[in-house]
Amino acid sequence: MSELFPRKQIMGFVFSLVLTAAALTVYFLHLSFAQGMAVLLITAFVQALLQLVVFMHAGETKDKWIIYGKVYFMIAMALITVFGTLLIFLWDM
Repeated sequence: MSELFPRKQIMGFVFSLVLTAAALTVYFLHLSFAQGMAVLLITAFVQALLQLVVFMHAGETKDKWIIYGKVYFMIAMALITVFGTLLIFLWDM
């Protein structure tokens, strides 16, 4: 019967709640902007990867490295877009 219990999904859900609580502490602890953004970015990326692996079952297929490669490419494109926009609009380059 224990093999039918969704232990991995429940642990993923609990860890998602812990990450959400960690992100919420930024508001309650009145952290500085840099500290708050660091905590929020780290918890957001960890939670996104957790959701991808645990709940979307990205690691359970034989072509999991293709899926992970696409995720890394997506993150790289997002970072290039964000920092390129900052470079153009804010830093006047």
